[in-house]
Amino acid sequence: MSNLEFKEQMHEYSQWRAKLIQAIEMYHQWRNRYGMNDAHSTDIILNILTGLESDRITLAFVAEFSRGKTELINSLFFAETGLRLLPSSPGRTTMSPTELFHDEKGGSYIRLLNIESRLEDLSLAEFKKKPERWHHIDLDCNSPTQMQEAFKELVATKLVDRELADKLGLWNEREAAEQGIINPEKVEIPCWRHALISFPHPLLQEGLAILDTPGLNALGTEPELTLSMLPRAQAIVFVLAADTGVTKSDMEMWRSHVCSTRGSSKQGLAVVMNKIDAMWDDLAGENGYETSIQSQVKNSASILKINEEVIFPVSAKQALLAKVKNDAALLEKSRLAVLENYLANNILKQRRSILMDTIVRDMGFLISESSNLTNSSYTNAVSQLEEFKKIDFQNQDMTGKLMAETRDRQNVYLANIENFQASRRVFSVQAKMLVDSFGKEKIDAVIKRTKNDMSKSLTTYGMKQNIRKLFDELRDLLQDSVDITNETRRLVKAIHKKFKDEYGFQEIEPQLFSIKQYQFELEQIFEEGEAFRTSTKTTMTEQSIVINKLYNTLIAKARNILAQAHTDAAVWSNSVLTPLMHQIKDHKRQIESRLQMLRKINESKGNVAESIASLEAELAPLKRQRDELAIIIKSMQLDAHSLAKTEH
Repeated sequence: MSNLEFKEQMHEYSQWRAKLIQAIEMYHQWRNRYGMNDAHSTDIILNILTGLESDRITLAFVAEFSRGKTELINSLFFAETGLRLLPSSPGRTTMSPTELFHDEKGGSYIRLLNIESRLEDLSLAEFKKKPERWHHIDLDCNSPTQMQEAFKELVATKLVDRELADKLGLWNEREAAEQGIINPEKVEIPCWRHALISFPHPLLQEGLAILDTPGLNALGTEPELTLSMLPRAQAIVFVLAADTGVTKSDMEMWRSHVCSTRGSSKQGLAVVMNKIDAMWDDLAGENGYETSIQSQVKNSASILKINEEVIFPVSAKQALLAKVKNDAALLEKSRLAVLENYLANNILKQRRSILMDTIVRDMGFLISESSNLTNSSYTNAVSQLEEFKKIDFQNQDMTGKLMAETRDRQNVYLANIENFQASRRVFSVQAKMLVDSFGKEKIDAVIKRTKNDMSKSLTTYGMKQNIRKLFDELRDLLQDSVDITNETRRLVKAIHKKFKDEYGFQEIEPQLFSIKQYQFELEQIFEEGEAFRTSTKTTMTEQSIVINKLYNTLIAKARNILAQAHTDAAVWSNSVLTPLMHQIKDHKRQIESRLQMLRKINESKGNVAESIASLEAELAPLKRQRDELAIIIKSMQLDAHSLAKTEH
């Protein structure tokens, strides 16, 4: 037995994404074929294609120790191996955060980052770019037993001096005292800080990725997990134990590390109440069992402040056994199917919707512009044909008058060109100011100043003040850009309006650059940092390593947002006038075609029918161009009307 529903949905999602990639490639070829491509539109399209090709559906599993999280992952995804692939037996809990995925180029492996790397001033993202820093274990995918044995390394621990454990942020005297451990010479710590696992499991090949996070201790001392990796996951599966309900440490993890990554909507979140088999009472029977489960679901929903519909009572242990033994009755008793259906029908559809929104946002304007220009060219050609059919070309005065009017249009066109070049020069100056306002040098100067201050004060209070100072300065930097952005937007609108009013160009609402998105994201980072900083774990841990890592994680995220603003501003400023350039180019083609046709009719001494036939023949490629685009838009499943309203 296998998880057919989720696998089928994942396969369908993968096929949909492949078709979308194919449609976007066809659109790129279409632009090349009809001379509508430019460097900036090419960059936009290629960036979207790269993003789609590397897209993964990431499910993050979060739980305190002994909640059966790893057993749940085994039962959901790896039961067909017939083994407990990831180590999840009692006392063998995963110690390091683990990512599972399929690396098509790298093959099958486990890569382990040693725990001492935490002392270095490098992020996990930076370490991932240095494979030589990881301990490498090859996996034999034809031998589940070898894989199972290799995976045992994930739970490896070692004894180190207490001073080293303290430096690594893995020793807390208060917590140890509560457990009766007082002043030990040696402390047991995980061998590994992070694990990367790649192998060609069918679901992983389709684009699924799994993030398995250990308990509160790891989340509390690795800010990058909470502030960067969990927010990037499409869904977070938070695992509770049915027999204990929501404990104090569960609540701390939920409040500080789960809710903050999902926002107020709690979108993409599932709570699994595992180990319901432990609630079975022979004396109470089936009714008592069901009542106990429902009561625990209700209580948990009330404590966590979420709907009961997103709490899934399951027995991962029963589910794994049922799938291995092909026992339908036991699988039904485990209740895993309800969770599987939720992941398939909600999370995958949600991801699909997000991808479509991204494509409409980033590429919608290009498609809308293509559609408008193509329709305009075809409509103008039809109008000219109808006009020529009604004209008496035997009248030499009429022909001369038409040629004079067309030459006047040509002169207006030349004026258009001069005006456009002048407008573009003015815009270029303004656009450079906008792009420079997000310059790396300005951001780095702010970060360097506050980092120097940070090194002088590593107390919780000092950290709070320096983080606040950093974000205040970054806010000011963004605020300075607002005025420049508004001025640049006004200039773009004025240029578009000028060409519409003075030269009769088709009105195309210009794509406008907005700074609000980056301001919002910066505020979110600050709030996430504050939530992490004030969490119980961080408050109790005065170690400089955690404080430094929090600060560095916040800096990296803020820097990425401002770098994105810089890139987006540059792309926008380089492409926002492109629709006008295309209209000017099309206008030139129409005028030259009209002049050529009038000369031909005038020289042919009355052979009008041949010229009309030639005009009709010119309609065919224009119609083909328009029809090809309509097919491509349809294959993308995009609504051209809604695309016209998109705005950056």
